[in-house]
Amino acid sequence: MNISLKPAQSRVFICDRRFRVLAAGRRFGKTYLACTELCRAAFGAGRIAWYVAPTYKQAKRIAWKPLKELTRPFWTSAPNETDLRIELINGGTIALRGADNYDNLRGEGLNFVVLDEFASMAPEAWTEVLRPALSDRVGGALFIGTPKGHNHFYELFQAGREQEGWGTFQYTTEQGGLVLPAELEAARLELDERTFQQEYQASFENLATGRVYYAFDRARNVRSLISSASAPLFWALDFNVNPMCSVIGQTVGGVVGILDELILPNSNTLAACEEFAARTKKLFPGKHTNVYVYGDATGEHRNSSASRTDWQIVRDFFGRYPDRYQVTFRVPSANPPVKDRINCVNAMLRNHAGQQRLYIDSRCKELIKDFEQVCWKIDPNGNSLADVDKSNPLRTHASDAVGYYVARELPMRRVMGERSGPMIC
Repeated sequence: MNISLKPAQSRVFICDRRFRVLAAGRRFGKTYLACTELCRAAFGAGRIAWYVAPTYKQAKRIAWKPLKELTRPFWTSAPNETDLRIELINGGTIALRGADNYDNLRGEGLNFVVLDEFASMAPEAWTEVLRPALSDRVGGALFIGTPKGHNHFYELFQAGREQEGWGTFQYTTEQGGLVLPAELEAARLELDERTFQQEYQASFENLATGRVYYAFDRARNVRSLISSASAPLFWALDFNVNPMCSVIGQTVGGVVGILDELILPNSNTLAACEEFAARTKKLFPGKHTNVYVYGDATGEHRNSSASRTDWQIVRDFFGRYPDRYQVTFRVPSANPPVKDRINCVNAMLRNHAGQQRLYIDSRCKELIKDFEQVCWKIDPNGNSLADVDKSNPLRTHASDAVGYYVARELPMRRVMGERSGPMIC
């Protein structure tokens, strides 16, 4: 079997250490490298090599098709599509497994195992099941993945630098040679600094530590804003009762300006609508206003003031003023994941290229406090958790409203622009 690896992949492949750890940026070529490692490890009668992903479905989605393409000339028979197992003519076996039910992996001795995206697995899958499975055959392992903060993958990477028989590698997406430079530059402009460093530069960034909106800087992101007479308004709502919070803004040339905030203690959705009407009348007196409405998707299923849902109240309100507002609702069926929404906001506050694309008027005092004070939760032992601390009832609501808008209209793209990958020769 002849294979073609990029230089960085080759350095991992030729390393003779029993255990190797690869931290690499997105689209580095980790899956292709894993498949070539499995083929080499299974070359021989009775040899068994496993590819293990966080879940069985992920294993099939990520590696099954490329692995079949790579091994097709060497099958003894068609692969087992139920067990995700390939028997090779040289007597070896390659199988795909998921670590979500890792106790079910016990019992079979292994010559080699790839643990893909180890940061998303329970560490016990390795320590309690897979490591013992290698013992009688003195098998090896390759851990691969993109960093996810200072978790067990980080600890394994650091420990591997000092342990005999271990090798560690850390490569950026660019070093993988599969993603076009123009796409990497686009990512620098779209992502905040820490997210770019984690996803593309394989840096172990602790994104769930300290301030949630770490990219915010009062000196850079706060200024006196003037509304544009030609641009539409957006209104983004967070349906909290005390306080009821929403923000009014405009986006011009890809730059978002938060013009005003509506913070109403012990209030309800109808009161927020009336306050919105009063504020927009001051911004655009006597003018028919184009408004795009965003907010919490759960507002379709709950109410804060009456038997009607929150969004029903908002729609009924605007229905009474067709002469004042041209309204478009941009409310998703479900809210985006909290971390995705926060990453989008941080990228707008300051991207990896050092650009600010989100500004807040100085009158938005509660929103500014959110950006400066909202933090990640910590457990009783002081360890960071991947949840936002909501212990202060005044915090998070205004920034959540901004996040609903940004995540809807200015989401971060998935990596594109990949070069042709390594080919089987």
